[in-house]
Formats: sequence, C-alpha cells, structure tokens
Amino acid sequence: MQRIVNYFVSLHSLMRKTLFIRMLLLGVAGLLAACSTTKYVPEGEYLLDHVQVKTDGNYRDVNTSALKNYVRQMPNSRWFSVWKLPLATYSLSGRDSTKWVNRMLRSLGEAPVLFSKEQAQRTCYDLRRELQNEGYLHATVDVETSVGSSGKKINTKYVLHPGEPYFVRRVDYVVDDSIIARLLEETGDSARRLLREGMKFDANRLDAERKRIAQLLANQGYMRFHKEYIGYQADTARGSRLIDLTLHIAPFNSGQHDKKDTLHTKYYVRNINYSGGPNGEQLHLRRHVLHENTALVEGEPYSAARLQDTYNHFGRLQAVKYTNISLHEYPHSDSLDCEIQVQTNKPSTLSFEPEGTNTAGDLGAAASLTYQNRNLFRGSEVLSLQLRGAYEAIRGLEGYGNQDFVEWSVESSLAFPRFIMPGLSSDLRRRMNASSEVSLRYDLQNRPEFHRRVLSAVWRYKWSMPQRYDRFQLDLFDLNYVFMPWISSTFRSQYLDDETSRNAILRYNYENLFITKIGLGYSYTNGVTALKTNIETSGNVLSLGSSIFGASKDDNGHNQLFNIAYAQYAKGDVDLTHSLRIDRNNQVVLHFGLGVAYPYGNSTVLPFEKRYFSGGANSVRGWSVRSLGPGKYKEADGNINFINQTGDMKLDMNVEYRTNLFWKLGGALFVDAGNIWTLRDNADQPGGQFRFSSFLSQLAVGYGLGIRFNFDYFILRFDLGMKAINPAYEEDDDEHYPLLHPRFSRDYAFHFAVGLPF
Repeated sequence: MQRIVNYFVSLHSLMRKTLFIRMLLLGVAGLLAACSTTKYVPEGEYLLDHVQVKTDGNYRDVNTSALKNYVRQMPNSRWFSVWKLPLATYSLSGRDSTKWVNRMLRSLGEAPVLFSKEQAQRTCYDLRRELQNEGYLHATVDVETSVGSSGKKINTKYVLHPGEPYFVRRVDYVVDDSIIARLLEETGDSARRLLREGMKFDANRLDAERKRIAQLLANQGYMRFHKEYIGYQADTARGSRLIDLTLHIAPFNSGQHDKKDTLHTKYYVRNINYSGGPNGEQLHLRRHVLHENTALVEGEPYSAARLQDTYNHFGRLQAVKYTNISLHEYPHSDSLDCEIQVQTNKPSTLSFEPEGTNTAGDLGAAASLTYQNRNLFRGSEVLSLQLRGAYEAIRGLEGYGNQDFVEWSVESSLAFPRFIMPGLSSDLRRRMNASSEVSLRYDLQNRPEFHRRVLSAVWRYKWSMPQRYDRFQLDLFDLNYVFMPWISSTFRSQYLDDETSRNAILRYNYENLFITKIGLGYSYTNGVTALKTNIETSGNVLSLGSSIFGASKDDNGHNQLFNIAYAQYAKGDVDLTHSLRIDRNNQVVLHFGLGVAYPYGNSTVLPFEKRYFSGGANSVRGWSVRSLGPGKYKEADGNINFINQTGDMKLDMNVEYRTNLFWKLGGALFVDAGNIWTLRDNADQPGGQFRFSSFLSQLAVGYGLGIRFNFDYFILRFDLGMKAINPAYEEDDDEHYPLLHPRFSRDYAFHFAVGLPF
C-alpha cells in the first residue's frame, strides 16, 4: 500500500515539475487549433478526414492494409499518425499570397484534401478489379460517407463484398515451340512453376508466371522472347467456382503478313569486342581484366542476366566512368556480336580535407592529404596514400608537462576489384563481385601523459553474389602492434605501478601488445530487414606456435612474440533491424543488438579497442557516450570513467517511431533499453558481472524524441534522450526511476550524429 501511495506522490511531483512544459504545449496546440483546419474548405465541399477499407465479413485472405494503397484520395498527413500539423500550418497562412509569411506557411504546410465523388468511384473500381485479380471474381465495392458534426469534414469507408473465391482445378502448359518445350523439360521447369492445382485463382500470380518463364528463356539465349508470347485460357463450368487453366506459349511471329509462325531463335554470342570512349580514346585496362569482368562468354548462349552482370562488374570498377554494351545480329544466323565500349576515369586524384575537433572541451584541428590512383596496374587497382595530422590544445593537467596533443599518421592501401587468391576458377571470378584489400598504417600519438605508437596491417576480402542481398567479409590477417615508447612518471605512478589502483583494465592497455585478428562478417538487407553478424578471434595461431616452439613468457606468465605479449580472445556480434510500414509517412523500426567477447589463454582482459561501451547516439540514448554500465556499476564520485565503464558483453533493444514532417524534416519517438556487463567478476567494476538471475533488473531504459534532416546523400540527426530506469541505483532510491522522479539537468542527454541509429 505504501508503494502505491509513494507512486502517486511521485506522479504528482512529476506533473508539477512539468507544468511549464505542459502549458507551453497547450499554448502551441491552442494556437494551431485557433485557426480552423477547414479554413480553406470552400462552401459545399468537405475536408477528407478519415478513410477506412473494410470487408463485410471475416475474410482472412483479404489484406485490407495492402488494398488501402489503391485508395486514390487519402486524408492529410498526420504527425506520428495523430496530429494534422502540416494542415494546421497551412491554415495559419493568410489569403494574401503576396506576403512572404503566407507563402512560407503554405510551402511548409499541406493544402486540405477535398473529398471528390469521382475519385471515390474510381477507387471503388480499382478495389473491385484488384479483388477480382485475387480470385474474387464476383466482388463488389461500396463507398459509405458520413459528415462530421462541424458540417465541413467527411469520413469515407470503402466496404468490400468479396464473395466466394475461385480456385484452379487443373493446369495445363501448351508449348507450340518444340525446342522450348524440350528445354523446359530438361531444365526441370515443372518444379519451379508458380501455378498449382488447388491454388486460389490469382491474376497477379499468373502474370508473375509469365515473367518467370520469359526471364528463364531470356537467360537461355532467347533474346527476342518476351512475355507477350505467353497467354492464358480459363474455362469454368456453370455454377462452379473451379477453373481449368491453360498456359499457352505461342511460336515466333515476325509481325509481317506474308511470314508464317516459326520457332523462336536461340542466339549465341559469336564475338566480344572492346573499345574506348566514343571519341576513340585508348582503353587503359588489361585484356585479362576486361575478360574477367565480362559475364557473357563467346560461343555460349546469350543471357539477359549475364548482360546485366557485365554492366554491374564494369560499373564497380573505380577506373571506369561508364559502360555501353551493344548487340548486333549477324545477318541470317543465330549469332550475336557484342561490342563493349568502356570509358575510363582520370587515374589520379589529390584531395585535402580539414576538420575541427572537440574532445571533452579541448579544441583542436586536423587535416588529411590523400593521393589516389584508380588504375595502378591497368586493372582498376586503387592505390591510396593518406597523410593525416592533428593538434589539440590540452588544458593544464596537474602533474604533467605543459604539452599539447599531437598526432601524425600515414596510411597506404591497395584494393583489387577481384579475388587475389590462387585456385579460383575464371567462372567463379565472373559470377562474384569481389575485392581484395591490403593496407598498412602507422600512427604516432604524443600526449602529456604518454607517447603511443600503433602499427597496423590488414589483408581482407569482400564479396557478394549478383542479384542477391548477401555480403561477406573475411579478414584473413589483421595485425595491430601497440607500443608505448614513453610514459610520464605521474601517469605511471598513479595508474600503472600502483597495485591498489582500480584501473587494472587501463594498466593492461598501456603495455606493449600484439593483436592478431582473423574475422568473418556477413550482412543481409532487403530494405525491410537488415542483419549483420561478425565473428573474430585473435592469438590462436600465435598460441599454437608458442606451444610448438616453446616461446618465452613475461613476468605475468604471458606468452610473447619478439618479447611482446599478444592478445587472445573470441568475439561475436549480431545486429538485427526490422521496419514496419504504417503508411507512406510513418513507420516503426525495431532493433536488436547483442555482442559477446571473451578473453582467454594469454589474456584475462580484452584490449580496450575491443571492449564494449553503452550510451550514446547509437545505443541507449538517455545516457551520453560511454557513461552506462557495466551492470549497476557507477563511479563513487558520479563522474564518467571511460576505462571502467566498459565490458565484455553488450545488449541493445530499441523501438523507434519515425514520421515525415515536411520538406526534408523528419521526426522520431524512441524507447531504448540495454546495458553492458563483464563476464568475469572484476573487483574494479563492482556490480558489473553478467548473471542470468539479475540482468533483467540491470537493463537501463531511456526514451526521447529526435529530429532528422534528410538531404538524400546523408542524414543529420538530433536526438534528445531522457533516462527512465537507471540500474546504477537501488530500487528504493529515487534516481532508480527517473521517469517518476525527473530532473532535466540530471537525466537528459543530447546527441548529434550523421546517419540513422540503426
């Protein structure tokens, strides 16, 4: 009972604290409401307020949500499916269109949608036709309207009367071309057919079968074949809802009156020729590279899919500006000559990119100079050389020298638009979109506390199959050598040599270290669902070598390579996103992310770069970056500890409602939940270990709203997050439930980012 009383007391406190916000929102709403949304609705006409599509019974096969796309008139858009603010904004404008204020309000807003009887009747016709296409051959559609109490708004309801559907009793395929008939039989086409006996009659499925057969034949050499050669005959018995269906593939018809029907011609590629640009420019690509990126093969049948693959292969070459492929029939034969015209880009570019930096209030600047050669060996190999410098003015650190942060890095990479791997057949190379990349990077960092050097070397492959949504990446070799040539005496005494220091993670990451990674990544996206997974391990090959050759050990018992310890761990990540479309302006996006990393063998702590953190623009947005977790851990002084607030496991769960507002502006409401944990019980991070019995109570929850500017090529995102449940505090503490005991200065986090969070 006391908990209930406390809840209502807290709720009353929340309402008092948010009184100003509520009054402000009411004021804005009152301003918009004061100007009637029917201001620009002429006399005798009606504002379309709501639209419904319903059936007159329980028809499970009738998807009314999909049929709503056939409605020709939809009401004015609603923000978050509730408020017609674009219409209200338009209604705020005056009638004098010469004033810029009125023109601006109208351009930002949305003109009222006026109900049209003609459009409603056309909608009924479209809905009835679609129902008939779905097998409800005797379907009818009525429209019902009701005028609201104001007399200026109207609601419309389209009532569907599908009736009983028709079914296919028998399916016959009649092919007048004997060679095509034999081809379909030899390729086992019957197993791939979309038409089956007993299926519901569906005109859309019938059309899909025409397209499938036409595409199959176009990939088997029949360049002139199209779906218009395929027709249907449907017979029904009186009083029956069963249809006997016959698919008919007609012979070739030249269209000339004096020509008789003949067999369709199957074309073969005779010659493939290559040329430069339209003005006879020299083609700066090796012959072998041209052949490898050409999916069409001399002496084999023409294929529309291989033609498109050829375009795709040349299109991804950095050296190629554009490609044009023309096919010429050899007179009075079944042979084709293929002319591939390729125009190349200028091989070399030089770019300069300045940037400003701000790290915890320390201002600085950086600049990079990049040289790129996009056709190094005349095979569209891309060589990149980048020199980057950065400077940051560091405010005085007590106990350290008066020195600012300086960073220099040089990086070189060479990318090949193909597999650089022996033993692969030329046919496999043609069918894959693949790239191979090697890179080398040296980074020099000088800070008042320490000097740090990082040497990195990478050898990786990326590939995908044409016309599929899958992508793969294999990091065959990824080496990072981190060494510390100098550490200040203050930093060493405070953090590294003091055994009572709580920063065991920090001590491990300021020792010389080898990280040798092997990883495999997979991604899938189809515009609705996106999946990303990655698995990587480090140190296993070196561990095997240490066991065989008896490598030396350091004072902590760690195996060494060149007198330097190496990291050993396994790590796996899964990231899943799914979109639920409500209408053309609104959608709900669900996201789930899980990552686990485990140090073993030569390591008891993960390298800092491989550890997980929570909070920030792409995680639980009620917390600033790296300020959440692990578990219910919190710093004694309440500050953020970038070292201890890391973990071996991460969980993110997000729900975001996205809506289009106007112009290029979008809005979002979101709820985030998640945290990080350690897998071992670390004394430096009390309350941070993952346990099945308690992890649910340690989930942090945040909520908030965001604004997005969509400029097509990139998205600028502003998110304001608020804490709702803070696991760093006990349940009887007011700060455990900031949702009930809010304090804006304590609970908010503002994020600016480029791109969507997931």
